[in-house]
Amino acid sequence: MGDIVGGLTSPEDGTVSGVMHEHGAVTGGWLRPAVFGAMDGLVSNLALIAGIVGGTSGDHTNAVVLAGLAGLAAGALSMAAGEYTSVASQAEHIRAEIEVERKEIAERPQTEQAELARMYVDRGISAALADQLAAEIHADPERALQVHVREEMGVDPANLPSPVVAGGSSFVAFAIGAAIPVMPYALGRDSLLVALVVSLTALFMCGAVVSRVTNRSWWFGGLRQLTLGAVAAGLTYLIGDLIGIAVI
Repeated sequence: MGDIVGGLTSPEDGTVSGVMHEHGAVTGGWLRPAVFGAMDGLVSNLALIAGIVGGTSGDHTNAVVLAGLAGLAAGALSMAAGEYTSVASQAEHIRAEIEVERKEIAERPQTEQAELARMYVDRGISAALADQLAAEIHADPERALQVHVREEMGVDPANLPSPVVAGGSSFVAFAIGAAIPVMPYALGRDSLLVALVVSLTALFMCGAVVSRVTNRSWWFGGLRQLTLGAVAAGLTYLIGDLIGIAVI
C-alpha cells in the first residue's frame, strides 16, 4: 500500500507524508471524568459551605471544615464509584454487542460483507470498489469484526474506556476541586468571601483550561464555569439562610 495515492504515502511505513498532526483521544479515557469531577467538587463544596454559613451564625470555621472534609470524602467516593460503574457497564454492553457481531460474521459472512459494501457506497464509494474493499476486509474475520464494530457502533474494540482510569481520575479530580473552598477556613480565615473568591477564580481557570481542548474561547469557558459556581453558591446560601431562620 506504500505506493498509492500518487506517492503521498511513505513506502517504508505506509504513513501519509506531510501529515504533521495527531488527534487526541475523544472517547473514554480520563479527561471527561477528571473535568467533571473537578468542576463538581468545586461547585458542590463551595455551595455546601455557603449553605452552612448562610444557615449558622458566629464562628463558622469548625463547622465549615468538618462539613467540607466530609463533603470531599463522600463526594469523591461517590463520584469514583459512579464513574467506575457507569464505564464498566458501558464496556460490558459494548463487548456483548461485539460478540453479537462476531456471531453474525461467522454465521452469515456474505450478508455481512454485502452490508459493509453498502456502507461504503452510502459514503460515496463506487459499487465496484466498495465490493472489492469489503471482500478484502472479510478475508480476515477478525479484521472484519473490527471494521464492522467501528462502522456500526462508532467504537474501537481494542481501545474501550477503562473503568479504573475513569473512577480514579474522577476521585482525584473531585478531591482536589472540593479541597479548594475549604482551604481558607482550614488556614484560619473565617470568611465566605475569601472562599468564594478563591473558588470562583479556580472555576474560571478550570473553564479556561478546558476550553483549550474545545472550540470555545478561553474567556467563554472560564466565565461559564464561574457563573455556574456563583449561582449554585448564591442559591444554596439563600436556602441555608432561610432554613437557619426557620430553625431558630
